Amino acid sequence: MADQDTRAQLAEHLRMARELGVEGLSRDPAWRARAEDAVPRRPFVADSAERPSSEESFANADVERVPAGASEREMLPMIRDDIGDCTRCKLHTLGRRQIVFGVGNPAADLMFIGEAPGADEDIQGIPFVGRAGQLLTKIIEAIGLTRDEVYIANIIKCRPPENRNPEPDEVAACNPFVVRQVQAIRPKVIVALGSFAAQTLLRTKDPISRLRGNIFTYGDAQLIPTFHPAYLLRSPERKRDVWEDMKKVRNLLQADAPDPS
Repeated sequence: MADQDTRAQLAEHLRMARELGVEGLSRDPAWRARAEDAVPRRPFVADSAERPSSEESFANADVERVPAGASEREMLPMIRDDIGDCTRCKLHTLGRRQIVFGVGNPAADLMFIGEAPGADEDIQGIPFVGRAGQLLTKIIEAIGLTRDEVYIANIIKCRPPENRNPEPDEVAACNPFVVRQVQAIRPKVIVALGSFAAQTLLRTKDPISRLRGNIFTYGDAQLIPTFHPAYLLRSPERKRDVWEDMKKVRNLLQADAPDPS
């Protein structure tokens, strides 16, 4: 039985590796070493003094509240209408084509939140449609879901010029809308993709290498930070870390799933 369990686990790892585009394995000890193993982790404590409440986020935003009792399908379009042709930060003067709001199931149990739109997303108005988006699709499918079953959004709704990092005033202008999207969708699990998404949602300056591998509470959801798919394209050796994170995501979703029997 133990040998069967071991073979099943190995097969699962290999299947995920293929899904994420890993072309081979290595016996080199460096393959087994994790950079963050040398960094002591500390738990994130989201107390009220460190992270503003949702009410505070609404109060500080130039937005209207969604009526109580509205469904997810009603709430998300209302939030998008509140954003409008946004001029709340300087990005609207720096070449953005359109707002990239979000896409997917408005009642999803799983929500992915990334950093900001890239060039492809700016053209199509849909998050994660470039090379990184194709990899994200494979990651989603590797845990038995499709893009249509999850919801995907970004912290920043407009493309920064030359895909530079978002700046604090841009994050501050967009963050209230992300909070409202999460409240509308009410996911069970949120995956924060990359440093900016994780640091913004958790209100911490800890690097993603320290945050990933941990499970945090964000409102009523469980939040798991992991590496951004764009980073995986540059550093494919970190794909196995994402696989470990996604197994945690899958386990959290399955733990809340109704018993089919």
